[in-house]
Amino acid sequence: MGSLPIGVVLAGGQGRRLGGAKATVELCGRPLVSYPLAALAAVLDEVAVLAKDATGLPSLPGAAVWIEREPRQHPLVGLIEALALAEGRPVVVCGVDFPLLTASLVRRVAFSAPDAALAVVASHRGMIQPLLGRYHPGALERLQGELAAGDRVALRAAVMALEPVSLEVDDPQALLNVNTAAELERAAQILSRRSPTWSAPAE
Repeated sequence: MGSLPIGVVLAGGQGRRLGGAKATVELCGRPLVSYPLAALAAVLDEVAVLAKDATGLPSLPGAAVWIEREPRQHPLVGLIEALALAEGRPVVVCGVDFPLLTASLVRRVAFSAPDAALAVVASHRGMIQPLLGRYHPGALERLQGELAAGDRVALRAAVMALEPVSLEVDDPQALLNVNTAAELERAAQILSRRSPTWSAPAE
């Protein structure tokens, strides 16, 4: 049995299309970061939020805050930093902008594939979502090599080079990325149809 993974919300992006400070953007009365953080914490004993030093964050009770040492803004940076800061443990990463993530999906990503797989990533209709996945410590050097090859490397291509296990997600809402005001409104509408006190459900 390998080490239990650490859950990490990746919050180091600039969030320009949402006006910056994406983690603190309000969604149904809660900061955006609180949604994926709750889903991870419902399944995993340890959770952290990974951010740049200047990233605006709300109060995060129960979660560690990890600071990215790499100043570059690149989709691979957060993933690489999470693995490096986990010090040899696997990580279950999720983007800060996944408010509809459920605990049941986190559980699938964290535990339903062999521990030795370098990466286990969610996908929908064959399209992987690399910012929702479990990454083995052995992926770190490979991903560092991809980033070293140039800033133009695509995140999906870098993760596909790991030959990841793909977990098909039937409900595309669970993978909704909130990058714009329109997507924020869509997430709010979906959440309002569930419950005004909604938090990441176990099933």
